Amino acid sequence: MSEADGLLAEIEALQEKITQARASITRRFIGQERVVDLTLATLLCGGHGLLIGLPGLGKTRLVETLSTVMGLNGNRIQFTPDLMPADILGSEVLDTGADGSRSFRFIPGPVFCQLLMADEINRASPRTQSALLQAMQEKTVTVAGENRALGAPFHVLATQNPIEQEGTYPLPEAQLDRFMLQIDVKYPDRATERDILLATTGGEEEQSEQVFTAAELIAAQTLLRRMPVGESVMEMILDLVRAFRPEEPGVSDRVAETVAWGPGPRAAQALMLATRARALLQGRLAPSAEDVLDMALPVLSHRMALTFAARARGDSLRDLIETTAAGLERTGAAA
Repeated sequence: MSEADGLLAEIEALQEKITQARASITRRFIGQERVVDLTLATLLCGGHGLLIGLPGLGKTRLVETLSTVMGLNGNRIQFTPDLMPADILGSEVLDTGADGSRSFRFIPGPVFCQLLMADEINRASPRTQSALLQAMQEKTVTVAGENRALGAPFHVLATQNPIEQEGTYPLPEAQLDRFMLQIDVKYPDRATERDILLATTGGEEEQSEQVFTAAELIAAQTLLRRMPVGESVMEMILDLVRAFRPEEPGVSDRVAETVAWGPGPRAAQALMLATRARALLQGRLAPSAEDVLDMALPVLSHRMALTFAARARGDSLRDLIETTAAGLERTGAAA
């Protein structure tokens, strides 16, 4: 069997497992297929996801279900204004032995897991938010001068209430950039809400089953990085990311006037992986321009900011991203 045939067989086998995982998740998280696919894509890429939506839309339920289906050891932290960094990372305590000797013992915090659910992450102070920065980027934390490795794999799935709600803090830009995708969770439609009522208010609820193990997920993440990406897709990713940097030569007047700061290289890396993940979820062997356009909004929207004047005018990042991406698609089709 050639290397290409082997890669094809591995991808097809992984796609079958993904189909099983999706079916298991949707038994408890009804409807919202887009949200499920984006969350699965985040894990397949080895990244972190930021789920944004009002309370009661099932964000916590989704993360708990993913922990079961993907076979990951999960912990949950409820972020509150009085949460301290030690409540996340852990701390050292002084133990006294039977002989009177004393020594420090480290008590690990909830961050030492494979899937960390950061519930209502924007309710904690910036000082506490900073405790996650090293963990999300380096998969290690430093406590009392010692580096301690986290679980393998390690993912953060954070839920966030809309920033307009009382008692919330804006997340630091450096932390936002560490989230691979922003996943917007919206109200279900009427038919979906009816199904939710029937499924959750009866005598028994559907249960999800484990499909992956941690080792299989790591193997899937490695396989995803081996998927081929065409030169035209790579160029489209670069064009799209660089089109939102206001100081970039040749950017549109609209971007120069409305964007305060644009996405960095980490956005291009995330978009490259996310397009592969979408192709995998769609049952294809390589990403296309359609995948780039579809993943542009969840990859870029939290990595950009509007100027004060643009916010005052009521401009929308969503509209800007979608319009610019559509313009690139027309340009590519014309070429």
